[in-house]
Amino acid sequence: MIKKARRTARAAGVACVLTLALGLTACGSSDSGTDGAGDPQAALEKGGTITVWAWEPTLKQVAKDFEAEHPKVKVKLVNAGTGDDQYKALQNAISAGSGVPDVAQIEYYALGQFSLAKSLTDLSGRGAGKLASSYSPGPWNAVEDGGKVYALPMDSGPMALFYNKDVFDKHHIKVPATWDEYVEAARKLHKADPHAYIANDTGDAGFTTSLIWQAGGRPYGVKGTDVSIDFSDAGTTTYAKTWQKLLDDDLLAPVSSWSDEWYKGLSDGTIATLATGAWMPANLVSGAPDAAGSWRAAPLPQWKAGDPASAENGGSSLAIPEKSGKKDLAYAFLEYADAGAGVKSRIKNGAFPATTADLKSKEFLDAKFDYFGGQQANKVFAESAANVADDWSYLPFQAYANSIFNDKVGKAYSSGTRLADGLTQWQDASRTYGTEQGFNVGK
Repeated sequence: MIKKARRTARAAGVACVLTLALGLTACGSSDSGTDGAGDPQAALEKGGTITVWAWEPTLKQVAKDFEAEHPKVKVKLVNAGTGDDQYKALQNAISAGSGVPDVAQIEYYALGQFSLAKSLTDLSGRGAGKLASSYSPGPWNAVEDGGKVYALPMDSGPMALFYNKDVFDKHHIKVPATWDEYVEAARKLHKADPHAYIANDTGDAGFTTSLIWQAGGRPYGVKGTDVSIDFSDAGTTTYAKTWQKLLDDDLLAPVSSWSDEWYKGLSDGTIATLATGAWMPANLVSGAPDAAGSWRAAPLPQWKAGDPASAENGGSSLAIPEKSGKKDLAYAFLEYADAGAGVKSRIKNGAFPATTADLKSKEFLDAKFDYFGGQQANKVFAESAANVADDWSYLPFQAYANSIFNDKVGKAYSSGTRLADGLTQWQDASRTYGTEQGFNVGK
């Protein structure tokens, strides 16, 4: 995704999704047919109009190209809101039984709340299962469950460490290979310049779970309506102990990501690193243009030296709502956008692919980033994608869980609450909510 702003979930909309997921009828329902018997090619020849709800900007060109290749087809691209705003609108349309789009962009963490509610079409009958090897493990694991494929990966966010080389060189700081070295680099930098910080962090659910994922933590277990939530595992503990050192010594800038102050810090060197997804370069180019040439990309620091591991941070899929009346035509667009010619168009316009062929192509790997001083940064990102473990699970109500993160874990960034205690509070609140929604919640 070109911009990964963190958002707050609408609890009521999430609860409605979960009500549907557990077989109740409070949100309403209705049926709709399909446009054929699983024959996308026939649907293309027949033509028609499909409505695509998405906020991702590179899809504009993809839609134009798709229409040019298939003159009988019209793609109506609608921005119904970003992230949770769109999910609320989508759920309202599903509940009302009208106005449901034929295709919807859904971030990986939010897929479960719709698939469990049987609100998404299983694409495996249209051949999507055969595409498994076409995608990197993290994104594919997010769209596939129990042999059913609920979406096709649109992009991915394998993590890397973006760092300001000029700042590191000025203070003779070595690029950290481990998180322990990262803590030491943070101390050295802040001592040399009290106005400079290794990073900013005011509490972010997605960032936290991504680092736990990288550390080998698996706090979430999901099997249908059976859910486990446990933030006491070894990986989570490792993350919490290390990050607590940064909090204890005030080594993190108290600046919110995506704010004007954040962009200023990235521009003037007072925020020296970002550990985030490979979609970040376009945001640096547009948000911190004055720092062009200063930044570089490096592998994410490791929790254990010599044991490469990474994680995803962000990324979206394209799914077909069950109530779409044009599923075959919609699937033809999905294949084009996420597995066909549309992928190269999106890469050209700044997206980071989830397709292994593109991640391995010489053209992609050899591409030079002017912003990073001519560095072939895609080589770093592609290696990260290959090192993402594919056994991570999100909660079926992850959007709600994320929305209460700052009420619980966020206290560790603004008061004397220990990070581990904040995670326990988040765990307990998430368990309570899941139980209230009718899930079988355990440790």
